[in-house]
Amino acid sequence: MHIAYLTPEYPHEKTGHSGGMGTSIKNLVSRLVVKGHQITIVVYGQKTQEKFDENGIHFHLIKQKKYKIGGFYFYRKNIENYINKHLKNVDLLEAPDWTGITAFMKLKMPLIIRFHGSDTYFCHVENRPQKKKNKYFESNAVSKAQAYIAPTQFAGSTSMRLFNLPMDLLKVIPYGLDLSQFINEDISNYNPFTILNVGTLIRKKGVFQLVQVFEKVLEKYPQSQLTFIGGDSNDVQTGAHSTWELIQNITPPLVLENINYLGKVPYSQVQEHIRKAHVCVYPSLAETLGMVTIESMAMGKAVVNTNIGWAQDLIEDRVDGYMHHPDDIDNYVTSINKLFSDEKEVNRIGQNAINSVASKFDINHLVEENVKFYQYVLGL
Repeated sequence: MHIAYLTPEYPHEKTGHSGGMGTSIKNLVSRLVVKGHQITIVVYGQKTQEKFDENGIHFHLIKQKKYKIGGFYFYRKNIENYINKHLKNVDLLEAPDWTGITAFMKLKMPLIIRFHGSDTYFCHVENRPQKKKNKYFESNAVSKAQAYIAPTQFAGSTSMRLFNLPMDLLKVIPYGLDLSQFINEDISNYNPFTILNVGTLIRKKGVFQLVQVFEKVLEKYPQSQLTFIGGDSNDVQTGAHSTWELIQNITPPLVLENINYLGKVPYSQVQEHIRKAHVCVYPSLAETLGMVTIESMAMGKAVVNTNIGWAQDLIEDRVDGYMHHPDDIDNYVTSINKLFSDEKEVNRIGQNAINSVASKFDINHLVEENVKFYQYVLGL
C-alpha cells in the first residue's frame, strides 16, 4: 500500500520539535517501510515549502501561510489542494483529530482519523470550557473520515461519544515502540532518590501536584532531587506566560533548591536521564496514552503513574507500576517513599514493566494490526 500521514509534527531536523504524536507516527512508519509499504509524510505549518526523500519515506513540508481573513479555512483548503495534486497515487491518508485540520477538505482518497487528542477530548477530560469554533472545526473534520483509530479504549470511546460517531468504526491500536531503542542493561544502576518527569511543563500534566508530592517526599528523604524535562508553556488557569515561573513563585525556596528544570533536551539525552532516574512519576490529568510512560517502562523504570481512564491500558497497579489519581498526593508520596526504601521492589517493578511493554507495545507486532485495519478500510 501507499499510505500518507498528515501531521503538524514529525521528529526530523527540518521540521522542528516533535511530541508524542510525531514520535508515534515515526515509530509506525519506520516499520511500515521495512514491511515494503510506500510512505508519504505531509508536515504542515512549516517555515519552508519542500520535498525530499529519506530512509525510504517521501516528505512534503507545507509552508504556513498567513491570510488577512479566514486563515483557518483557506489554509486548510491550501493543504487539501496540495494533497489532491501531489499525492494522487496514495491509497489512504491518515490525519490527527487535533485542531480538526481536515475540516472543509474534500480529499480524493479514503481518510482515517487517529485520535491523538483533540481539543474537544482534552476539554472534556479536564472539565474546562471549549471554544465553539474549535468544537465545530474538529466535528467537521472527524465526520469526513471512513474509520478511526485510538491508542487506548478510553481515548477512543470517549472521542467517539463526544463527536457522536458510531462505535463500530473505531479500532483501538496502541502506539508502538521499537524496543531495540530502549535498552537498559542494568536496571539496578540508577541515581538514588531521583525523581524524573518528562513532558511539556503544563498544568494538565499534573506538574503542580508533583511539586506538592515532592515537598512531602523531602520530609523523609531530604537528599531527593526532582527533575523536569520538557518545553515550558503558559498556564490557562492563571494566565501566567510561563508554568516554570509560576512553579518558582509558589514553591518554598528550600523545596525549589532540589528541583531542576532542564527545558527541552535532545531525545538521546532524555533516554539517559530516564535510565539514571530512580523513579519516573507521571501524575497527568489528560492524555490519550502517554508515550513517556511506556518509554520509561520499556527501560525498566519504576513508574508512579496517573490512574485516569487511558492509564488502565498501560499499567497493572503494583505489578508493573503504581497508579494513583493525580490529586491523591499522600498515596503518591507513599509509593515513592516505598520505592526509595526498597531496592528489590524497584527491580521487581522495573523488570515487570519491561515484560509488559514487550507484550503490549512492541511496534513489530502492532504494525501488523495497523496494516490489517488499513486493508479492512480499503476493502482489501
